[in-house]
Amino acid sequence: MNLFRLCGDLSHLVAIIILLLKIWKTRSCAGISGKSQALFAMVFCTRYLDLFFSFISLYNTSMKIIYISCSIGTCYLIFMKFKPTYDSNHDTFRVEFLLGPCVILALVLNHSFTVTEILWTFSIYLEAGAILPQLFMMSKTGEAETFASHYLYMLGGYRGLYILNWIYRYNIKGFFDPIAVVAGVVQTVLYIDFFYFYITRPR
Repeated sequence: MNLFRLCGDLSHLVAIIILLLKIWKTRSCAGISGKSQALFAMVFCTRYLDLFFSFISLYNTSMKIIYISCSIGTCYLIFMKFKPTYDSNHDTFRVEFLLGPCVILALVLNHSFTVTEILWTFSIYLEAGAILPQLFMMSKTGEAETFASHYLYMLGGYRGLYILNWIYRYNIKGFFDPIAVVAGVVQTVLYIDFFYFYITRPR
């Protein structure tokens, strides 16, 4: 564990908390892409199957459980508890065009052809594009609520810090995972336009 990864994890956690607090306090999920949240839930559920047969550390296990629980909880709030406030008319991104390529890539480009490894690889590819429905929704409405801006900003920060984490691990330990790094860079690039909009938008 290094400082970049720790800060990245905390940034990711803050993003999730911002989203949950917004939904719970306003009793509304307006402006939130349910499709993005469902994809993130799929990311965590397929990535952290090792919870059932592997233990690395209390921190590692706790964060995995938190991510899975929060993502499923978010989906529950959007699709069940506050469903009348969900703007499905604007949440129209075709997720099948994202899921299909991710499945194919996971089957073709992976570290080993085992069920858990393929699912882990699938989750890495899927996370790179899971935010697309949210960005697509914001582009359709032409606006970004403050909470959404802060949420995406923290997610972008998480990815940026993880890139620094990978650079650090490569320089210090010689560790390099091309699948995770390339997917992470692609995901970070997706935030560039949003960051520009976030910084330059009128306050």
